[in-house]
Amino acid sequence: MTSKLHKPKMSTVQIINMSIGFLGIQTGFALQNGNASRILQTFGADVEHLSLFWLAAPITGMVVQPIIGYYSDRTWNKIGRRKPYFLIGAILTAIALILMPNAALFTALLPPLLVGAGMLTIMDASINVTMEPFRALVADNLPSAQRSLGFSIQTFIIGFGAVVGFLVTLCTSSLFWSGRNCC
Repeated sequence: MTSKLHKPKMSTVQIINMSIGFLGIQTGFALQNGNASRILQTFGADVEHLSLFWLAAPITGMVVQPIIGYYSDRTWNKIGRRKPYFLIGAILTAIALILMPNAALFTALLPPLLVGAGMLTIMDASINVTMEPFRALVADNLPSAQRSLGFSIQTFIIGFGAVVGFLVTLCTSSLFWSGRNCC
């Protein structure tokens, strides 16, 4: 006989604290979206073919997210159920965000477009490894009556992260590529 686990009601501040990781995740996605096309063009991608590279992101998500969701639902260890995926995904995402603009180092070994597409896929997969367990936190930690609020807060933070990533891209592109100030 199984009993339902009682999930205590959380304050709005606690829900925001639980979901704030989405700010970093979505900022990473926005940085990828704002800069990857330019980086791919430096590797020789034609503007007309950039949309083909962007197919990698949803395809990667369709493959990675169900796998990570399946395993994170079944993972229990001394650091927790979802934390190993947050940690691994965050480390891989940070490495991918550093390697993507420096991917020219690998073009001596592989064709430039393959390197660019590979880096884009690795970055997207890394972000997805972190994102899927964050989505599950609402269902894991909130009672049914608060789930709508929890998902709404996550959605707001995702939108805010997208704006932050856009502004970072705007400011850095203005500073480094055009010589203008960002504001």
